[in-house]
Amino acid sequence: MSLAERLLSAFEGSSAGHGQTTVGRVGRTGKVDANSRIVRENITVEKVQAHIDGKHGVGAIPINQDNMCKFGALDIDTYDLDHKALGAKIRKMKLPLLHCRSKSGGAHLFLFLKGWEPASLIREYLTEMSIALGFSGCEIFPKQDKILTERGDVGNFINMPYFNSEETVRYCFNVKHEAMELEEFLNAVEMMRVSASDLNALKFGGERKHFTDGPYCLEIMSSQGKISENRNITMFAVGVYCKLKWPDDWKKHLEEYNRILCAKPLGASEIMVIQGSLEKKEYFYTCNTCPLKDFCDKTICKTRPFGIGSEEPDSVPLSGLTILLSEPRLYFMDVAGKRIELSTEQLQNQSLFQRACMDQIHLMPPLVKPAKWQVLIGGLMDQSTKLDVPEELTLAGQFKEVLKLYCSGRMRAVAPEEMTMGKPYSNNGRTNFTIGGIMDFLKSRGFSAYNRGQVQQQIKALNDGAPCEGHYNIKKADGSPTTLRVWWVPDFIEMAVFVDSEENNYDVPF
Repeated sequence: MSLAERLLSAFEGSSAGHGQTTVGRVGRTGKVDANSRIVRENITVEKVQAHIDGKHGVGAIPINQDNMCKFGALDIDTYDLDHKALGAKIRKMKLPLLHCRSKSGGAHLFLFLKGWEPASLIREYLTEMSIALGFSGCEIFPKQDKILTERGDVGNFINMPYFNSEETVRYCFNVKHEAMELEEFLNAVEMMRVSASDLNALKFGGERKHFTDGPYCLEIMSSQGKISENRNITMFAVGVYCKLKWPDDWKKHLEEYNRILCAKPLGASEIMVIQGSLEKKEYFYTCNTCPLKDFCDKTICKTRPFGIGSEEPDSVPLSGLTILLSEPRLYFMDVAGKRIELSTEQLQNQSLFQRACMDQIHLMPPLVKPAKWQVLIGGLMDQSTKLDVPEELTLAGQFKEVLKLYCSGRMRAVAPEEMTMGKPYSNNGRTNFTIGGIMDFLKSRGFSAYNRGQVQQQIKALNDGAPCEGHYNIKKADGSPTTLRVWWVPDFIEMAVFVDSEENNYDVPF
């Protein structure tokens, strides 16, 4: 089996489409401009070989039409990522992840499975892994539990590693933090494959004996060893927990946690500052502050007696925006891991978006400030994936269908003079007509999307830039000659000849 065949097998997923990414300039922040598109074709060995050769990059969609997957991934989009520390953490936790560098310097952590498993189940395990690693909220592939297959949805893709394998920057790290060759990576894939039962046996860190009734972030952090960084922020959160659980003697418990949790306990004066702040004001958990947000799972935290509480407003994660290139546009978005379909108006208007979520996934996301919504949707649009559609779902395709009906229907003229009546006249491999004639026909067929200028542009496009307008010599009713301004397109079908050679004398060069 060739390397291309093995790479294709490793990323076996959807047969309904694959991703293509055109990479642009690298910005000052290190972000790479890229245009992502899904092509409705299965990935072939030839396409994968072109990827390996550095000609055309491809991406694989993990979720198939049955909402199952054989691989998944965490996409850690951090440009100053400490890959060495991340690799050490993965090995310490014994997570079955292959650590690859992404094209922008972040990490793609791939999970390869022995067989097909439900996407919803794999997303749960990957979510737990992301939290254990301290990257809560990173992108997870597959991005959704289920896709809207019947609506033309195919899911989202992740770029394959080893683009331009001879000089690639998308390589996998080995245990020595060295770049693997492609063949080494493919061997590692087979060695690292796991089953659902293997995933169920994972511990995701050490023993969890603290904060099991409190914030999930504190439970995870305290299970991974002594805390040496961000001690003040962490102990402030611990103080909030202690005050909620032991309102009468919370200070004593905070001091005890400081001794047993911190690699180097905070000094007495620092603990007193935290106690003084908590005593003066009713502070709550600062969930959006690092490191708490890095290990956050609000879904679990809300269920705990000394967690954030069910009354705490909970933002709903939005991701995986796919733009269906139909006209009008349609959008697919992942809302808390569930796929919904949206119109442009529903995406732009929060209330309509909220209603769409209620109708489709029985969820009512909280409203945010309009300015924040605009920034959020703008960011999703910037990172969106475009999904190709059949031509007939575009306005250009719809126009072409109506034009074809006009040019090849029963109302065709048998003589050029009939073009004055709005009929099309076919001759010498092309169909001629007046702009008024086609506009009237479009109106009769209910097509009003294009004005005259747009119709003319579409006619030019159908002629591939060649001349497509001029004057046609015809005879008036009294037999005197005149000219008629016409446009033309190549014949859609072979037509029967309705006029004899004498009548053809009226067709003159323009």
